[in-house]
Amino acid sequence: MKVFLYRIVCGFFLGLSIFAPGFSGSLVAIAMGIYHEIVRIIANPFKKLKENMLFCISVGIGMVISAVLFVIAFEQLFESYEKAIYLLFVGLIAGSIPLVFREVRKIGFKPHYLIGSLIAFMIAIAMGVFATESGLMSGDAASMSDWLGLAIGGFAAGVTALIPGMSLATVLVLLGVYSPLIYAARALLQMEFSYLIPIGLFIVFTVLGLMSTAKGIKYVFKRFPGFANTTVLGFQVGSIASIMYKSHQTIDPNFTWLLGGIMLAVGVGISVLFILMGKYMNKGEPTP
Repeated sequence: MKVFLYRIVCGFFLGLSIFAPGFSGSLVAIAMGIYHEIVRIIANPFKKLKENMLFCISVGIGMVISAVLFVIAFEQLFESYEKAIYLLFVGLIAGSIPLVFREVRKIGFKPHYLIGSLIAFMIAIAMGVFATESGLMSGDAASMSDWLGLAIGGFAAGVTALIPGMSLATVLVLLGVYSPLIYAARALLQMEFSYLIPIGLFIVFTVLGLMSTAKGIKYVFKRFPGFANTTVLGFQVGSIASIMYKSHQTIDPNFTWLLGGIMLAVGVGISVLFILMGKYMNKGEPTP
């Protein structure tokens, strides 16, 4: 029973780390000692099926609780203070950069690692600019009809979910999928089932992304940790630049620089506290 309850707690914080841009769900899973169990289940879900189901149920309960609480509070904030929330995202990402940078220093930096970092930086910039300039997934109800965008976003979310240091929600923000998903989730909580199919489509492609990359990601981070972590660092920096660009293009009559500065500071503070909490709850899980 203690293990079951602990996994619910793990699921709760894992859910928060997934839904809040800037947090890396995989790093939280590592800190709480459940990362390798998650990778094992995704890579081979039918091996030890009963054990896998108990694990998924306990973690899933915690994630559902955190998702409900997060969506209820956050959807309203995003609707009223979109530009300030983008700066909150920047703070959350910036606060997590030292953690990845420390991993790079621990392993040892080599100049050729910059190749991966530069490519990741350019991809993050391109994703953000494309989503902003094209109006892709603009964030209102009509955006949920863009099934292709949801499928791409879901697959990208699955691919990045298990990469230590990468924030699943940040990828969704860059692709323009994050806001409409929060909107749809809030509608679902209010028993409006019109978005059930597009949400289901997103989940299906997320699972496909997870299953197609689980073994490969684990291998890369184990075999080439320095290059992998430096690449993640480049993506984080590029994400900050892209979100700042998206914020600059956003028209928000409620925005003030004072509010923006406060949200930026809050984001950094929350990210640092979350990392410290993860260390405190560390169960000795080795880095992948």
